[in-house]
This record gives sequence, C-alpha cells and structure tokens, in this order.
Amino acid sequence: MTDLSISQYVSDFIPMTPEKNSTSHKVGAEINIEQLHKFYGEVKVLEDLDLHIAAGEFVAIVGRSGCGKSTLLRLIADLEQPSYGEIKFKSIKNFREGITADDIRVMFQDPRLLPWKNILKNVQLGLDKTQHTKAAQLLETVGLKDKAHLWPSQLSGGQRQRIALARALSHTPRVLLLDEPLGALDALTRLEMQSLIERLWQEQGLTTILVTHDVSEAVQLADRIILLDKGHIAQQFNINLPRPRQKGAQFAEFEQQVLHAVLAT
Repeated sequence: MTDLSISQYVSDFIPMTPEKNSTSHKVGAEINIEQLHKFYGEVKVLEDLDLHIAAGEFVAIVGRSGCGKSTLLRLIADLEQPSYGEIKFKSIKNFREGITADDIRVMFQDPRLLPWKNILKNVQLGLDKTQHTKAAQLLETVGLKDKAHLWPSQLSGGQRQRIALARALSHTPRVLLLDEPLGALDALTRLEMQSLIERLWQEQGLTTILVTHDVSEAVQLADRIILLDKGHIAQQFNINLPRPRQKGAQFAEFEQQVLHAVLAT
C-alpha cells in the first residue's frame, strides 16, 4: 500500500459480522499479519505479532495504555511502516485483488472535520463531482440530512462523529479502523453511536478493527476481542452473543472475563 492519504480525511466504521447466513453480503477484505515487529529506537512496541482477521469480521483490540493498540492500527493503515514483518490484504470473491488507499479509512477520537467547509462539503471530500449526491444520501443515513449546510462548529460532538462516519462511507471502504472514536462522547451519545455503528456494519459488511479502552463497548460491538500486552497478543475472546446485544448475565460474564484479563496484564 502506498500514498495513503486517509489521515487527511479520517473516517468511521461499518463492517459486518461473519455469520453463516450473511457471507454473500460482505465486501470486507481479509487481513493477514505475519511476524510483525515495530521498534522506536530501542523501544519495542510490537514484537513477533501474528493475526488473521476474516473478511467482514469486527475485531476489538483492548489493553493497557502503551501496549501497542494504536500503533497496530496505524501500521495496518499504512500511516507507519513495520520494522519487520508483513501486513497482507486479500479481497474476497468477486472483488478485485489488492487494496488501494480508498479501501481503508480511519476514524480517530477527533473527527477532524474541516471548519471552513459546511457539513455536506466535508462528506464530499475526495469524491468526484458525479458522486456528490451520494454524500447527501449518507447524511440522511446517519440522521443529519437537515444539517447539511451547517458548519462543524454548530454541531454537537456526537453529530460531528456521525459526519465523520458518513465521510468514511462515502468512499465505500473495505476496511475500517477505529481508534477510540467514541472516547470523548457523553454516555448517552456514545450508546447512540454504538447502535448506529452496529446497524451500518450489519448493512455494509466491511472489515472493522476497533481500538478501545471500554471493555463494555468491545463486548457490545465485536465478534472477537484481542487483548494486547507489551506488544504481544495475550488472549483472544470470541463474543458469540446474538445481535442486537442486550446487557444481561451472559454479557456481564464476557465483560468480567475480558476485564479480569486486562487487569492481570
């Protein structure tokens, strides 16, 4: 992957769980990470990491601060280069081989909207003029059609993240990378955004990787949770709960398992 400009635009996420009856709808890309190392000088951030992510899978990465979560995301996004190892992408059947810059989008905690452009023009960033109508449709999808001509400063934090999500979708990516995208939102807005993300993910079927410190959020959204510790995969948890997920005994059990593992690192 070269010339990846996603850091300019930023995005959000939307994949689809790999359930047996939904394979035909997936547009995600398979990701294979092999013997990945990342050093900053003498500091080892990631070491000999191997990870396979299926097309359309929703994976959450958790762990203590400094364990390498965000670094891993940036390496997958090609915003940084590995010291050693490889990150390979494989398109699913009926899609072209290889991955381009527009196939991967990243959403950070800061939505990074351009303050001198209105909401509609922010969503249109990087789109050909023939695709501008798609931006308006996406604003309707995220519930902000009536805000199209407002400025980013006129929106709440949750609304700005919805715009970032619409902008990500405008490029029809196959991989969505989310680095604490909801961390700065209030509790209610965060729940609303989780619900929106899950719904769009189920509709679109993109491969998604979410970095979060919120164990409950990871259990709510992910098919699989990966715990990183000192640059290694310490544990993995398959979250086989039915969707839409409701907090109950099983949900709480998964939360406790993951939280206990994080605290033990």
